[in-house]
Amino acid sequence: MKLSITKDQFTNGLQAVQNVVGVRTTLPILANVLLQAEDNRLRLTATDLDVTVACTVEAKVVKKGASTLPAKRLFSIVREAPLGEVELEVDDRNVCTLRSGSSLFKMNGLPAEDFPPLPQFDERKAIVLPQDKLKAMLRRTAFAASTDETRYVLNGLFFSLKDHKVTAVATDGRRLALTDEEADIDSSAHAEFIVPTKAINELTRLLQDKGTVELRHTDNQAAFAMPNEQGGGILVTTKLVEGNYPNYRQVIPRESKERVTLIREEFLQALRRAEIMTSDKTNSVKLSFSRNQLTITANTPEVGEAVETVAINYKGNDFAVAFNPAFLVEALRALDQDEIFFELTDELSPGVIKINGSFLYVIMPMRTN
Repeated sequence: MKLSITKDQFTNGLQAVQNVVGVRTTLPILANVLLQAEDNRLRLTATDLDVTVACTVEAKVVKKGASTLPAKRLFSIVREAPLGEVELEVDDRNVCTLRSGSSLFKMNGLPAEDFPPLPQFDERKAIVLPQDKLKAMLRRTAFAASTDETRYVLNGLFFSLKDHKVTAVATDGRRLALTDEEADIDSSAHAEFIVPTKAINELTRLLQDKGTVELRHTDNQAAFAMPNEQGGGILVTTKLVEGNYPNYRQVIPRESKERVTLIREEFLQALRRAEIMTSDKTNSVKLSFSRNQLTITANTPEVGEAVETVAINYKGNDFAVAFNPAFLVEALRALDQDEIFFELTDELSPGVIKINGSFLYVIMPMRTN
């Protein structure tokens, strides 16, 4: 294999894939990146066997071929290389010679045949979404996924593909975030599956504000392809989380007594200030609704007290309800609308945050003494 590639293209390609490379791995090949050179393109692939990221960049290929090289070390070399072209040549023993300006490096690789094969997907089952729409869906939901290893089916994002809608749901049992987007979904592509958090984090990092993403799936794998105009692009494939996702529709309240309109940024700032006076032991704030006023109180005996008042348009009965402020703050941060609607019933019922658009957030109240 022999090629030359600009430092920028090489850096971008390695940056896209290297996050999934394991630092301490029992299989040496998993610390390497697979390089495949053909048709004036270089395809870089890295995997941890659960999540695989591949990126195709432009290169001047003199001799086709494939090999694998230590990912982190290769990235360090390319990142520190002088601007301009990087020349790369790999011999039959997988020894790589890398030249850039006045620098010369020799690095030992491993055979490309040892690299785990990529899963295959049915090309006909592609669901196409704008990248910015999927990125927004992930931003609005992923924060609510569970990090508790014992509840592994909640350690990811639940996707439902049906009724011409892609629905994404995340929950940790104490809150639930849901959003959906319209999409052209063939009946043969209808499915429900759970994408693990690691793959969601990679997608959030790699999705752009323009272009499309093609979603494909099998019984135990999903693929997200982000092609670019140059014929390259990025592909993220992932194993799916095994198991049945809980019936999330059960926890969404059918109706509520009060619907309060709030200015999102004003509510968010007041909560953040009140949250300062909470502790790990007493991590709740009380929201007291009275005529045209919301009072947010944090009272922690060993720390102190915070009181915030927010002017609101409210004509209902006086009542108070307590929530974990971090759960409210994370939801408000994930949105960019000016206004939100907070639907509430009483101090023991879940609260629901909605917007003018496709988003719903259910949050369980906290008991106060």
